[in-house]
Amino acid sequence: MCLSIPGKLVEITSELDEVFRVGKVSFDGIIKEVSLTLVPEATVGDYVLVHVGAAISTIDEVEAKKTFELLKQLDELHELEEGEGSKE
Repeated sequence: MCLSIPGKLVEITSELDEVFRVGKVSFDGIIKEVSLTLVPEATVGDYVLVHVGAAISTIDEVEAKKTFELLKQLDELHELEEGEGSKE
């Protein structure tokens, strides 16, 4: 199953122009660097849906938190614990 995981954009780390950007997204304290190319409207503090290392849309904070908690309950957050990323 392909999932998009909601997280909070905490920092823009690289910006070639207004379209080609990379940022750090927090998933309940686990930080991952993701492409922001598909969400040029996203700003620090926004919640985004991330799929395969790319933010694909912005999402309401309440909906993001509900979705993240549901994914946690379903034990569907394995990808966050694997590979790169840091825990804050």
